[in-house]
Amino acid sequence: MDVLGIDHVQLPMPPGGEAQARRFYGEVLGLRELPKPEDMRARGGLWFQAGPAQLHLGVEEDMRPSQKMHPALVVTNLEQWSRALVAAGCEWKEAREVPGVARGHTRDPFGNRLELMQAPR
Repeated sequence: MDVLGIDHVQLPMPPGGEAQARRFYGEVLGLRELPKPEDMRARGGLWFQAGPAQLHLGVEEDMRPSQKMHPALVVTNLEQWSRALVAAGCEWKEAREVPGVARGHTRDPFGNRLELMQAPR
């Protein structure tokens, strides 16, 4: 009996936020949108592929952004990512609390916190 990995992480988004989510997650982060199963499409929200796992955005009527809880995306060239995020109008805050790990935080259009961390070489 083993845990084999993480299939997906879900973050909240407000009703009608699909266009903003597509711009940020699809265009800015470059994640590939996945089709939701037919029975789930009426609920709204979106699914994206993020490396071996998926990132799901689920609609919440009284949505409150995740301030502390967050997914961490492993990226190449963190410095380029930080510049690209700032150029796209996104917040970027470098984090140095973990020795030897280059990482930082941004927020999606709904205020959810996301961490980006440099892939080990």
